[in-house]
Amino acid sequence: MVTRAKIIYAALALLLLLAASRWQAPLDARRTAMIPKGEELRNAPPMLAFVTVALGGFRGLVANALWMRASRLQDEEKYFEMVQLSDWITKLQPRLKQVWINQAWNMAYNISVKFNSPEDRWRWVQRGIRLLRDEGLRYNPDEALLYRELAWHFQHKIGKDLDAAHLYYKAQWAAEMTRVLGTNALGYRELIAPQTEEAQARARLLREQYKMDPALMQEVDDTYGPLEWRLPEAHALYWLHLGLKKSRPGEVRPLHQLIHQALQLSFERGRILSFTPEGVPILGPKPEVIERLHPTFLREMQEEPGAVENIRRAHRNFLRSAIETFYAFNRMAEARRWFQVLTQSYPDDVQVKAAGGDLDTFCVRRITETVSESGRDRVTATIMGYLHTAYFYLVQDQDDEATGLRLMAQRIWNSYQSGLGRDPEVIARIGLRPFAEMDQQVRDDLLAPGAMDPRLQAVLRAKLNLPPPTAP
Repeated sequence: MVTRAKIIYAALALLLLLAASRWQAPLDARRTAMIPKGEELRNAPPMLAFVTVALGGFRGLVANALWMRASRLQDEEKYFEMVQLSDWITKLQPRLKQVWINQAWNMAYNISVKFNSPEDRWRWVQRGIRLLRDEGLRYNPDEALLYRELAWHFQHKIGKDLDAAHLYYKAQWAAEMTRVLGTNALGYRELIAPQTEEAQARARLLREQYKMDPALMQEVDDTYGPLEWRLPEAHALYWLHLGLKKSRPGEVRPLHQLIHQALQLSFERGRILSFTPEGVPILGPKPEVIERLHPTFLREMQEEPGAVENIRRAHRNFLRSAIETFYAFNRMAEARRWFQVLTQSYPDDVQVKAAGGDLDTFCVRRITETVSESGRDRVTATIMGYLHTAYFYLVQDQDDEATGLRLMAQRIWNSYQSGLGRDPEVIARIGLRPFAEMDQQVRDDLLAPGAMDPRLQAVLRAKLNLPPPTAP
């Protein structure tokens, strides 16, 4: 009886071995795709090289177990513990791009906001960026999704204003880039073929610490710029441009979407007007970006026929806001030109039809519709924002833009007040302060001690024919 059982077990073992042998080849192929070859890990750190050799094919099983544990920690919001766990997973499976993405996200988003001080938050944001740029892309140089994720950190975490410390991030990044590129927005050009030892040192810093090629920056500028490289949007475009070169069919849509967003942000605020005493860049629109963004939309409509409707919608919305911006800055020739592009490209657009083809009606309706949906506080903030920006343009000797902004502020004030009717009680309850009074407040705020660089304040006083400040 015992002998018979042994024979059965032996036969069963033989069958299992034969079955396993049939699956060995496809398993080897998949493992080769997922796990770096020995020669590809020539520059890997000792820990990664060790686990590669020591665990062999069992690394996947260990990584799976760690990954399940990491998922539970994420559900429990134990992000600090996840950092160590994810670090192990990336060492076991460096080709698993989702781990790099999750770990960088936890550092830059989930962990950074656990701290109150901007300095501490910035350190974790930097760690997230370095993880993707210095390590994730090192082992996955052809993964377009990692380039897209890295660009997102620049554009969203640093560029947007959703984090309470976003101004600190912007100041720190501008300071870092100023050390590398100088105060010239196109300072990278000097680093393509640096002639001095000082320039050569900055070129090394750019290549070794920030992993950027000044020649590629030139290519990005030729495609989308000229850009202000002290701002995060320019760096988002750099990594997106590189990601497009690595992308495979079906991967370009998320990169294109982010390129639209980065270029639109550059259009709205892609120029550094000045800096606050804390080093935060004061930003203004860079309208010339439209000359790059418009053909980018047209090109993508041809390249992505399956996404034409989405691209057309984004293109139409951008043209609407761009026309309003040109109008606000008193650049009427450009406003008329792009209004014509809008009406010819989208003749059935509801806002074009409502305006009857008239530029003034189109712009004023857009502004007043926005104003009518807002309360007194929001409208007050909008008007004072226009006036605030107008004074900055006056300081920069851009008098036409300043005049356009003041006119726009006055139009918003008139539109809101006329919508209140003539009932004195309503006007007293929700009416605006006199326009001249609001203008005076903005001016006084800008000329207050410490509000702006004293040299700029002196220029503003001269422009407004105001006397020098009296001694306290």
